[in-house]
Amino acid sequence: MSTNIYPQRRQMLFDTLPVGSLVVVPSGSEQVRNRDTGYSFRAQSDFYYLTGFDEPDSVLILCKTADEQQCRICLRPKNPERETWDGLRLGIDAAPSHLQVDSAHDIGELDKLLADWLANKAYLWLSFEQSSDWTTRLLPIIGQLKRRIRQGVEAPKGIHDLDGLLHEQRLIKDSVAQLGLTQAAQVTVAGHVAAMKATAVGRYEYQVQAALEFECRTQGAARQAFDSIVAGGKNACILHYHENNSLLRDGDLLLIDAGAEIDGYAGDCTHTFPINGKFNKAQAALYDLVLAAQQAAFAVIRPDIPYNLPHQEAVKTLSQGLLDLGLLQGDLNSIIEQESYKPFYMHQTGHWLGCDVHDVGAYKQQGNWRPLQTGMALTVEPGLYIAPDNTTVAEQWRGIGIRIEDSVLVTPTGYTCLTAGLPRKRSEIEAWMQKA
Repeated sequence: MSTNIYPQRRQMLFDTLPVGSLVVVPSGSEQVRNRDTGYSFRAQSDFYYLTGFDEPDSVLILCKTADEQQCRICLRPKNPERETWDGLRLGIDAAPSHLQVDSAHDIGELDKLLADWLANKAYLWLSFEQSSDWTTRLLPIIGQLKRRIRQGVEAPKGIHDLDGLLHEQRLIKDSVAQLGLTQAAQVTVAGHVAAMKATAVGRYEYQVQAALEFECRTQGAARQAFDSIVAGGKNACILHYHENNSLLRDGDLLLIDAGAEIDGYAGDCTHTFPINGKFNKAQAALYDLVLAAQQAAFAVIRPDIPYNLPHQEAVKTLSQGLLDLGLLQGDLNSIIEQESYKPFYMHQTGHWLGCDVHDVGAYKQQGNWRPLQTGMALTVEPGLYIAPDNTTVAEQWRGIGIRIEDSVLVTPTGYTCLTAGLPRKRSEIEAWMQKA
């Protein structure tokens, strides 16, 4: 990824800040999984978005006064002994040129430095998502500044939420973000293709998961963007199923929801197909209905439509289809108004996508669904889930879970499907599976 993008992104944030601002953006710290074993570290998305730097215990500081803008970073110093055990560190001396910041400082001196940098700043900006960790640290420093009032020192009047500024910036993807999302999407598709090839009756869900994640890693993914869902049969009726340890059975469908992470950007795609390569009659009817709902949602995506319109179109198509199949009874408008479809379709049709798989940015503004804009990225993922113990429907429908999800980028005239490349029509899937 171009290193020039990070100063540009920081300047965009500077441009939205009032004079007298100090911004604190931490990378996060390593977390213990159990005893002396840690979780794999991944920097907080806000921090990585502004720096492209992935070391723990780092903090980006932006200062804006009437006279200047300063971009500073606090990070771990070089330590040959620890680097022998834990890996190389960038270090303080190399950081300014490598990260294109004005100065670099020892993270161990952060509290002292903040006491100096916060003096005479009117606004302290911090992500409220992380405020529980940082207000405990910052409030005593603000208290110190207040006690220096007779020396002419002013303290910030309050802590302000950075999310409203930075997350709105992240919501509109710049050219580098669009490239990262495209690459993550295509590696994700390659992983799904590998998973289809690895699927067979008598194998286990985790074996298919291994094939998918191996392909993603082979193609350069640093990690998966989220825990892969590989759900055979009735397991697909659990939206966030993660055990991935069941036997793949003849006659069942397999639902796979997985995404690769490339350069800090998330892929997200869901594919549902028959384990033995052939849909039965009930599976075929529901699959075609979900695909039709996705196509209905796609048909309205363009700038200036309200965010929830694709969901409304998907709900309308699914509700009519459930009526036609006899799974719902009554009037279509009443079913939609009363949300009678929710036992079968209980989630939204999409979410923002970016550095996080459920990316940042408000969905409503002043109580109204916000309009889509060029550069926004989102998923389109209708589904149907007929619980195995749902006795209100005929037995042939029970235990079927289907979701079809693609990632799209809003363009000036419509959208681009980032995850194009998988067989989606039922006939295409069956032909692909038979050939494979």
